[in-house]
Amino acid sequence: MNVFDQFVKHKIKAKHYIRYADDFVFLSEDKYWLEEILFRVGEFLEERLRLTLHPDKISLRTLASGVDFLGWVHFSDHRVLRTTTKRRMLKRVEINKSLETLNSYLGLLKHGNSNKLKNALELAT
Repeated sequence: MNVFDQFVKHKIKAKHYIRYADDFVFLSEDKYWLEEILFRVGEFLEERLRLTLHPDKISLRTLASGVDFLGWVHFSDHRVLRTTTKRRMLKRVEINKSLETLNSYLGLLKHGNSNKLKNALELAT
């Protein structure tokens, strides 16, 4: 994927680009620019890396509605845990109340705005 990163940096010249493994996000205030690069990125991935964009995982949204990425919904000034991630976490903690499981999720929750959820998690164990 380093080839893809170089393409994004030097050819697309994206200023706000995030990638983790095979997940990536482009941020821009210009919807038309995003639509244009969507085509270019899809073409590059197919031709150079023999990969395709999953049609159900492409979305153009406003920043006000948040960017769903890696289990979190990111806003300009904070992030919250995705609802399905939260439910899965609470269910797993209910099944396995070990200290290791609790500490693992508490570590995850340090990355976002989740004080209420941390308190609920600690009370559940």
